[in-house]
Amino acid sequence: MILVMDVGNSSIVFGVYRESECIRSWRMATDRQKTADEYAVLVKSMFADVEITFSNISGIAISSVVPPIMHTLELMCKMYMNQTALVVGPGVKTGLNILYENPREVGADRIANAVGALTHYETPAIIVDFGTATTYCYINDKEQYVGGAISPGMAVSAEALYMKASKLPKIELTKPKTMLGKNTIHAMQAGTFYGYIGGVESIISRIHNESRLAVKPKVIATGGLAELLAPESSMIDIVDPYLTLKGLKAIYEKNI
Repeated sequence: MILVMDVGNSSIVFGVYRESECIRSWRMATDRQKTADEYAVLVKSMFADVEITFSNISGIAISSVVPPIMHTLELMCKMYMNQTALVVGPGVKTGLNILYENPREVGADRIANAVGALTHYETPAIIVDFGTATTYCYINDKEQYVGGAISPGMAVSAEALYMKASKLPKIELTKPKTMLGKNTIHAMQAGTFYGYIGGVESIISRIHNESRLAVKPKVIATGGLAELLAPESSMIDIVDPYLTLKGLKAIYEKNI
């Protein structure tokens, strides 16, 4: 069994593969204060739900955008599973042809997403990852990672509005019933939700136009808010919440 973990700023998403099948996946909050022992207790309790033990794990792959937490997670893997985790980064085989000016700058999560897309879907493709930051990655018809864009996620935008506008409250991130708000919270939800959707569609359209390809790229949505946001956009073709985990599994296989 292979454990794959995607460490984001807000959540850690992880799953266990038996050969090509993902047996189960979980999500827990990213907490920089937790120790290796505390993370082990959490992971062990989630494993128990499907009768997996630490001794069942024969390999681990991790992508992370939170460097301060990595020593803790790697220590957990070594102490409790007796495994040295494969951490996506320089020197790890991915099979990606990255056209960035400095390929080392491409985040591990974006690399895993791209490998997942190349493994499971057709190109050209645009990957939109709805996380704390929203990332856009473009893979052309030659299966090259051309580049992309990074913007604040919807939660970050809503939090900034609350922090900077003294009379506006915190709001729940949800789809409003109507576009025209009848109270302050409703109005903020409408502006945040639909304004965000409009920004996503604008970036997708501009990437397509800049690619200068006659073929429309497949647009793949992933990340924590993908299932909430994707149904509101006619430009998103595929919703795959576990694209990053699929990419991590593929990267692990390239390095064994």
